[in-house]
Amino acid sequence: MSEGLIGIDEVQKALNRSRASVYRYTNTDPRNLYPPFNPRKLNPEYRTDQKDPLMFHPNEVARFARDVLRIKEVTVEVLNSPSTATQELLGAILEELRTIRSRLDHLDHLDHLDHLDGRTAVDLSARRDQLDHGARPAA
Repeated sequence: MSEGLIGIDEVQKALNRSRASVYRYTNTDPRNLYPPFNPRKLNPEYRTDQKDPLMFHPNEVARFARDVLRIKEVTVEVLNSPSTATQELLGAILEELRTIRSRLDHLDHLDHLDHLDGRTAVDLSARRDQLDHGARPAA
């Protein structure tokens, strides 16, 4: 399921309509997987196969309720999905990049201090060795 999208059941609850009504409102065409936007219909998100479930963006459901059904207030609740392996991997990559950035900033700061003191710049690889000594996990 795509992030932030809702299915027929949630649309049915949000619009307070029967499942059959929601299907009648929906802009679908058995011959065309991607029908053009229809402002008088409830437009689902793109699908890769006719057998994929219909999914809707909450803003589209709210637009349809307001503009077509003339419902004054519609509450569409989107629940956060549990984190996926991909999200966890991306989080780990982000954390590693932050660590690298922090170390580079630290090295840049030390290099700047060396120039202020008038000392000669220390070999960058020696500094990396000092920082990495025992702090780097095995790959």
